[in-house]
Amino acid sequence: MNKNLLCGAVLAALALVQPAHADENLLGYVRGAEVLPKGALEAYQWFTQRSDKGSGKYRAMDTKTELEYGVTDRFQVSAELNMMSINTSGLIIDGYLPQERKRGLRPQSIEVGVKYNFLSPAKDDFGLSGIASFEYGMLDRHSGQKKKEYEIETELQAQKYFLEGQLTWVANIGLRAAYEKRKAIANLPEGFDWPTEPEMEISTKLGTGLSYRFAPSWYVGAELLRESEYETEVGLERWSLFGGPSIHYGGPKWWGTLTLFRQIRGGGEKYEGQTQRHLHLIEKTRNEVRLKIGYNF
Repeated sequence: MNKNLLCGAVLAALALVQPAHADENLLGYVRGAEVLPKGALEAYQWFTQRSDKGSGKYRAMDTKTELEYGVTDRFQVSAELNMMSINTSGLIIDGYLPQERKRGLRPQSIEVGVKYNFLSPAKDDFGLSGIASFEYGMLDRHSGQKKKEYEIETELQAQKYFLEGQLTWVANIGLRAAYEKRKAIANLPEGFDWPTEPEMEISTKLGTGLSYRFAPSWYVGAELLRESEYETEVGLERWSLFGGPSIHYGGPKWWGTLTLFRQIRGGGEKYEGQTQRHLHLIEKTRNEVRLKIGYNF
């Protein structure tokens, strides 16, 4: 066989079996255990549209602009700016959506975080990383109203490759604790509940997903994510289970992931007049669409 043809065949085979680049997000919500190598810098831009509370009109857009830097081959740091826009009409929810509102993109929160890789999915056969982050919020992400929030989140991220990297499994388990204080709103209807006393919330999340490379640089996947929220006085207050497909492209310098997420089941509080009894639609919506783009410097 011609030497050049042989070299080309070997390179093509390696391209087919190689896993995704470090910390490349194959799915939209559940993230893997890979970290950036030492000295690497990556920028992310996320867009998430949340819509449909079963009544009236509700549409919110969240954006995230994030930078990640590899301090060592196992440890990385990150900083991000989150923004949101909201458009609601024909739906008022006591205690949660006090007014019809239409506002463009505004800063919603800032966040800093760290991630440490205990086991590498490529080198140790099974990957495991831990993250910790601190977030300061200025707006309530459900209503768009002003609210101060201090949030600490921790999470374990697992990852394993199958079929020589063609199939990737990821799983996350996380805990979030938040201190929140809403700003008072003038001219609310008499008797409308809008608590302005400080509140403490604890929430958990459990997610898993699979991603399969069906062509060079192209992946198709699916994921599930359950989130539960607890309050001291009432215990489990609300929960939701989302799921949906993703498609991912990973190039030499950039990657992109598009995910369609739909609420499968939910429980807890319901607003007056809610007809979808098996969904949680006070703080969540029925549908989410997320686009994530990453660029490696």
